[in-house]
Amino acid sequence: MSRMVYQYVRQFGQKLVHRRGADTIKESDGLKIHLSATELVFLGVGRNLGAGLYIVLGAVAKYIAGPAIVICFLVAGLSSLLSRLCYVEFDARVPRSSSAYVCSYVMMGQLWAFVVGWNIILLFLIAIACTARAWRYAFDSLIGDRISQKLEETVPLHAPYFLATDADFFALGLVLLLAVLLALGVPESAWVYRVFTGINLLVLSFIIVSGFINGDLHNWKLTEQDYALATAVFSYSLGPPGAGGFVPFDFEGVVQGAATCFYAFVGFAAIAARESGDLKPQRSISLISLLMCFLAYFAVSAVLTLMVPYYQIRHHSPLPEAFLHVGWGPARCVVAVGVLCALTSSLLGDMFPMSRLIRAMAEDGLLFRGLARVYGHTKIPVVAIMSSGSLAGIMALLFEFSHIANLMAVASLLAYSMVSFSVLVLRYQPGQNLSKSEKTEEETEMELVPVGSPLDSVPEAGTSNILKSLWFPTSTTPTRKSGQIVYGCAFLLVLLLSILSLVLAQWPRRVFSGDPVLTTVAVLLLLLITGVTAIIWRQPQSPRPLMFRVPALPVLPLVSIFVNLYLMMQMTSGAWILFGIWNAIGFAIYFGYGVRHSLEENNEPPASTSQTPD
Repeated sequence: MSRMVYQYVRQFGQKLVHRRGADTIKESDGLKIHLSATELVFLGVGRNLGAGLYIVLGAVAKYIAGPAIVICFLVAGLSSLLSRLCYVEFDARVPRSSSAYVCSYVMMGQLWAFVVGWNIILLFLIAIACTARAWRYAFDSLIGDRISQKLEETVPLHAPYFLATDADFFALGLVLLLAVLLALGVPESAWVYRVFTGINLLVLSFIIVSGFINGDLHNWKLTEQDYALATAVFSYSLGPPGAGGFVPFDFEGVVQGAATCFYAFVGFAAIAARESGDLKPQRSISLISLLMCFLAYFAVSAVLTLMVPYYQIRHHSPLPEAFLHVGWGPARCVVAVGVLCALTSSLLGDMFPMSRLIRAMAEDGLLFRGLARVYGHTKIPVVAIMSSGSLAGIMALLFEFSHIANLMAVASLLAYSMVSFSVLVLRYQPGQNLSKSEKTEEETEMELVPVGSPLDSVPEAGTSNILKSLWFPTSTTPTRKSGQIVYGCAFLLVLLLSILSLVLAQWPRRVFSGDPVLTTVAVLLLLLITGVTAIIWRQPQSPRPLMFRVPALPVLPLVSIFVNLYLMMQMTSGAWILFGIWNAIGFAIYFGYGVRHSLEENNEPPASTSQTPD
């Protein structure tokens, strides 16, 4: 009986880490459309320069960081850059795929891939919901906030704090309209996307140039007297003054602002999710787009806080109102039109990769198969587009922008941390045969367990030899034992980095002021982290040639993981509760449906379900 239980548990565990063969990746995995390098740059820039630039910027500057928001974007941009470097190597390991989900399925196993894919879906859903709300705010500012007043009067919500004060049917209708546009065919909506992105870039250039012309350096040196004068003059609600100056909310405000500003940098994944990987320059294109977006964020945040005192910013429509504040009334309308174009292109840029990811997971059987159904000769995944669009619309209807922006940051930071972890451990694993059609008989017997998986418990040597091999590996190339050592050390490092991040996030002043207990804990954690990192560094790396290899391994992926974890620790408890609920739903779907219906479990060739309308 006990042996049967052991066999069942082992087989179930093997299913969770079962890897997909790289030769099962098809050209048709997703929306089959090929873009030039310029179009990919437009896609990445247009996706990033949306709600993060035009809405998040104002809220963070007013309530969290003040003029130091420029530093927040710098920290968030560096974190995104580290994650992107890790993703480029991860992507290079699996030819013909630029999806973090597919790469995870091939290299790390089924459960790991589901968690990555499920949280990226959440990332896109929240991005669409937030952007739709932001679109309504921008449009509403042009017509004197009439929509907000009408919604508050007719459909107020008396619900928990994380829900909006009013049901935003305008945002719901906007999301459904764009979903229908996308479902009608990619070519019809692609040209609209390019036009809106072009207008956005022109308006953005106008904002930066004219903003610096109208800026006042005194707004970076504000005092309590300036705040008292503003309170007496302005009737609308002002933000908190803090301590004044360039960093009014101290170091904590900068860190919390950086965590929220990470929302603005999640769009670079749209480039990889859009193109199937046959365009080699795409691996540097997304980095170029990321740099361009950071420069835009840095310039616009500087312009906004120079034009308007941070506590006077209208956070729902910061840039149009900023021009009204400096007396450039006509420019307000021009900027508002640019904001609407930017948000529209951002919406389309999110819907493209989200529907593609949902279709891929449904074709693999990890989500409900009906979501993979396509119609007509265009092979557009209409079911995935409309179902995901409806869910995003409902989120836009019920949730307030500020309450779910942090949830999106948690999901994206977790997904990127998992990619960084994957890069860290895979570099130290022995050679892996990614093709299912070329497996030997011995490999077929072991195929359910990835090479170097921590599930392998059979030791290759005695305990003394294992301890010796921690610092003096017996081979110059990765072995099964060295791979297991790296897996174990990597999981231990994640635990240690999580504890250190929590300590630094909760008690930063006490740690750096010399509190005997907390400072000792932080120092011991750093020593342990250094020692375990050195053990990984001593292990042999795989000589497998890759198009791109992350430099300074294992330090760079670990720094990426630490920064991401530290930013995650800045999120509110409400965001963590919603995040837990979303993942509980995901695990229920996976263990209740996905494990039993996955293609790998049923040994079926992946194929999309196509249907032609009557």
